[in-house]
Amino acid sequence: MEKMADINLKEVTLIVGVVAVCYWNSLFCGFVFDDVSAILDNKDLHPSTPLKTLFQNDFWGTPMSEERSHKSYRPLTVLTFRLNYLFSELTPMSYHLLNMIFHAVVSVIFLKVCRLFLNNQSSMIASLLFAVHPIHTEAVTGVVGRAELLSSIFFLAAFLSYTKSKGPDNSIAWTPIALTVFLVAVATLCKEQGITVVGICCVYEVFIAQGYTLPLLCTTAAQFLRGKGSIPFSMLQTLIKLIVLMFSTLLLVVIRVQVIQSQLPVFTRFDNPAAVSPTPTRQLTFNYLLPVNAWLLLNPSELCCDWTMGTIPLIESFLDVRNLATFIFFCFLGALGVFSLRYPSNSSKTVLMALCLMALPFIPASNLFFPVGFVVAERVLYVPSMGFCILVAHGWQKISNKSVFKKLSWVCLSLVIFTHALKTLHRNWDWESEYTLFMSALKVNKNNAKLWNNVGHALENEKNFERALKYFLQATHVQPDDIGAHMNVGRTYKNLNRTKEAEESYMTAKSLMPQIIPGKKYAARIAPNHLNVYINLANLIRANESRLEEADQLYRQAISMRPDFKQAYISRGELLLKMNKPVKAKEAYLKALELDRNNADLWYNLAIVHIELKEPNDALKNFNHALELNPKHKLALFNSAILMQESGEVRLRPEARKRLLSYINEEPQDANGYFNLGMLAMDDKKDSEAEMWMKKAIKLQADFRSALFNLALLYSQTAKELMALPVLEELLKYYPDHIKGLILKGDILMNQKKDIYGAKKCFEKILEMDPSNVQGKHNLCVVYFEEKDLLKAERCLVETLALAPHEEYIQRHLSIVRDKISSSSFVEQPIFPAGKTSGVEGDKIPNENVKERKSEPRPTQIIKTNDNKSQSKASKQLGKNIDKEIPHKTTKEIKEIEKKRVAALKRLEEIERILNGE
Repeated sequence: MEKMADINLKEVTLIVGVVAVCYWNSLFCGFVFDDVSAILDNKDLHPSTPLKTLFQNDFWGTPMSEERSHKSYRPLTVLTFRLNYLFSELTPMSYHLLNMIFHAVVSVIFLKVCRLFLNNQSSMIASLLFAVHPIHTEAVTGVVGRAELLSSIFFLAAFLSYTKSKGPDNSIAWTPIALTVFLVAVATLCKEQGITVVGICCVYEVFIAQGYTLPLLCTTAAQFLRGKGSIPFSMLQTLIKLIVLMFSTLLLVVIRVQVIQSQLPVFTRFDNPAAVSPTPTRQLTFNYLLPVNAWLLLNPSELCCDWTMGTIPLIESFLDVRNLATFIFFCFLGALGVFSLRYPSNSSKTVLMALCLMALPFIPASNLFFPVGFVVAERVLYVPSMGFCILVAHGWQKISNKSVFKKLSWVCLSLVIFTHALKTLHRNWDWESEYTLFMSALKVNKNNAKLWNNVGHALENEKNFERALKYFLQATHVQPDDIGAHMNVGRTYKNLNRTKEAEESYMTAKSLMPQIIPGKKYAARIAPNHLNVYINLANLIRANESRLEEADQLYRQAISMRPDFKQAYISRGELLLKMNKPVKAKEAYLKALELDRNNADLWYNLAIVHIELKEPNDALKNFNHALELNPKHKLALFNSAILMQESGEVRLRPEARKRLLSYINEEPQDANGYFNLGMLAMDDKKDSEAEMWMKKAIKLQADFRSALFNLALLYSQTAKELMALPVLEELLKYYPDHIKGLILKGDILMNQKKDIYGAKKCFEKILEMDPSNVQGKHNLCVVYFEEKDLLKAERCLVETLALAPHEEYIQRHLSIVRDKISSSSFVEQPIFPAGKTSGVEGDKIPNENVKERKSEPRPTQIIKTNDNKSQSKASKQLGKNIDKEIPHKTTKEIKEIEKKRVAALKRLEEIERILNGE
């Protein structure tokens, strides 16, 4: 072997430049496929999530303790996603840029590794081929592929560190070994396959560093066993190093098993059909997958993002012609293995290390020792491709050394690198969006129902339900027993308001569920997400009020199958609230919280239950708990602020205002936030601020009924009655039957505009809509008096008194009118001091914009309507005194009249309420 040479700046620049040329267009791709779960839906990226949670959850943000977890433990990779989020939140370009940088770093380190086994020229060729190979697009352009990139950096660094563990005179250098163990642990925390570098270090130590061959090891072992010789000292040192490495590896494996809590992830036969197939189908198929992967490295012309389900048909017979490919592959691999292990030449050592790099990192994904959730995955070939590139470069070196093939070898090599670079550049565009990605996959493979489903999902996200339905239906034709496909069809029918077809599709999916087998754990035989068929079906039928019990039965059936099925408890809790069973709903949410106490949505929903139970203090505590877990939880911010506002406690108003300000920062287009800020300002007598917030709410929603009315009310309370009129006109344009708006308009017309006819029309319209409206009836009586029709005013007041016999002010006003009618002298008594009509003051209207909850597939979120009631404050005095000539009175009589006037005014001030007609 050649001594490792340092790499220079020109070489680094060339490699980085080639990577940039091949992957520049990846910067314009979005989050697709697995990126959605790992980044967009992963709360572990958010700064509000404690850092320790990263080490408790899997790669997708699911707690490792949960059975639905994929058990992929990669906290350091998630940490880099979190750093991306810290600087650019969910801007895809920064994530793709970092991936491209990591790939360039891996390519440069790989060049340094190649120098251990190849000359400078061949090393550069291997590194360039690795940099441009199209098989890497999934690992580099797909953001979740960062796990491969990061793990590879520490994988190669650990190997390079170990190569320095041989000291002078074959002594052991422990520092590089300790560093190797540390780097192996780091690589494993980036992705599980990082641990396989230990095997490569062992092979390197025995066959490269010590120069042993397989025949020599066999001879030495045979002599030792016969007692004819002892183990050489150098071999003992090698054994010590290997024992340290193996012990460290064992320790890492034990820790890893503890992390996954000795549970393997649950996959379905759709993810990996061969894994649940009988012998010999399982063995024949898994062995055939090895040459399939090798062919992808050799000829990456047809790449596909998903190789699950029916992509590769099962090999069910020894007579299947594909077994020939398996046989040829193992023959070729065996020949290379014999050559590399038997002979001590540098060439055999290079081949041996190339084979190790190809085989050992691939073992975790090979299905040979434990099943994985895929058939073939291009991204897991990232590290194995290093061994392939070394083999190609070494073979090219052998051919180019022969003068007759030198020019041809250069032409072929240049053509391969150029075409690979073009293929990579073109392949990157497939990852631009989910639609382009899955459509490109369907060009390669039309037998994978998952691809048809995923194209449907992409169209569904664009609200193109008709086209999405065609792809979902095709998925059911390709794989008739695919539960997920039938669920997708059902959901799409539901979105198209075709509920009958939706229910039929859900029932079909339900019929495909495995039957309960006595004594066998149900959860172990089905993917947890398939149980959502019960949730989806129940959510569909509960829209029919007569089928609520049937829906509840479905939720309970799902819970009986999986007592830890959190979503079933959540959905059932919501249904029980709808069924007016808040106590049982509370029990359901508490059970869900036992399974997940860090779910802000659950604490929010429990708060809603406490509101239903008339327990506002407990509700507020739960809202606060939700906000502790997620300070930007929009619904908790909004509804807790409303709850504080409704409590009437002045000390809570500043916090309510703070939360509403946070809410409008998160939801700047929601008029409700601005409206409720205006209501708070009105409570605090901050009239100009209240006016500002109300105007903002109306600007966002021109027909916002409550905001329009309360802005008009605000103007009437602050002596700006004429400014209230155009607002009321706008309100009544949208809501002609708004009774309080008509009352307020009538009052202003009578008092400010002196428009008795206009006021009369307002009050008459009220009585057309509600003949028993006391307030409107009384004000119409005032109008009759102003029109000097005392008899009509009397009849009107009698009718009003019949509607409200206990209202003292009506009795008093009726007495005054009757006195006026029977009086022989025309002394003007104030019938309703200052011409009073019943005004509308302090009339705070509840928020009438009801938010709606999405039931599938998001977490349950129940929205409460803001149910503030109107409260009256001080009535405005409308109308005027009737100026008539009256006989002169004595001083005593004048004083008596003034006493009566003052008494009437005082009593009027006590009538400070309005009728809640909203």
